[in-house]
Amino acid sequence: MEFFVGILNYLVFFAITAGIYAILSLGLNIQWGYTGLFNIGIAGFFAVGAYTSALLCGPPPGPMDWRIIGGFQLPFVVGLLGAAAACGIIALLIGIPVLRLKEDYLAIATLGIAEVIRLILKNESWLTNSVWGLKHIPSPWQVPIQGKIFAFLKTHPLLPAWLQSFISNGYNWFFLALVLLTLGLIYWVSEKSIRSPWGRVLRAIREDEVVAGASGKNVFFFKMQSLVIGAMIMGIAGGFYAHYVKFIDANTFEPLYGTFLIWVMLIAGGSGNSKGAILGSFVIWGVWAGTDLITAYLALSGVRAASLRIIAIGIMLEVILLKRPQGMLGEEKRVSKMF
Repeated sequence: MEFFVGILNYLVFFAITAGIYAILSLGLNIQWGYTGLFNIGIAGFFAVGAYTSALLCGPPPGPMDWRIIGGFQLPFVVGLLGAAAACGIIALLIGIPVLRLKEDYLAIATLGIAEVIRLILKNESWLTNSVWGLKHIPSPWQVPIQGKIFAFLKTHPLLPAWLQSFISNGYNWFFLALVLLTLGLIYWVSEKSIRSPWGRVLRAIREDEVVAGASGKNVFFFKMQSLVIGAMIMGIAGGFYAHYVKFIDANTFEPLYGTFLIWVMLIAGGSGNSKGAILGSFVIWGVWAGTDLITAYLALSGVRAASLRIIAIGIMLEVILLKRPQGMLGEEKRVSKMF
């Protein structure tokens, strides 16, 4: 029984991480899947959201810290709202010059901006504590929940070991519920949006922005909305990530983890389909986590293990694109109704 409880506890951890990546994929789906904005700067918005929420909700700077601001110890919800607002403002400022670029040039610009953000987070120690990162980031309502769990286990010492292990993991179940609730809310809003006149304008811009502009639509204004809303969703994902892992630094948001994986998830699941974005996130993260277990079993070196994981993701993406170029689910042809 202990073995099955251990597997269940790992699946909770897996679902939390995959759920956070699914939120990122939904944000990218609005930008690329709906509007055709080639954003390669996902990691930048992911990082800004994580750092903003950590600075708003985390503890004050310690004696060994370089940073001089942050540590306001605000509620978790305020942290998420602040993360979304910060990413929205940055996306607005970025969008003014870069949204006038086309496709490949837009991708290069967003990639460069994301790297600039990462280097700022890495070098501006007064703000981000440099390479030492932000630590002791509090998880929402963990202290009271864990306190009640420990009090219950203390008053019931005769419970089987497997049941104690299951109950002691109760907080992770609560955090998973928060992630899934947020994911479900963003999915619902995304579905309602794409099936509205606003969403149909985005699809028209993606197909041919010249025709959309000739129809009287302000193409730049709609593209700006798409970029800002998608970035705000990515910021929310960053906030969840920071409060779950409790420690972040600039290396956490390198392009491989903060951009490449999310693009693979969206393409594999089905660009332009919200359900596909979520499905792709869970499937690709399952492959990523599975290859981690395999490489640990094979006792490979760090370089070889990392290479094997990237190769496995690449092969799976190639198979999906060959068998189903539209992704596992593909884009829906009719989006005028939700059901």
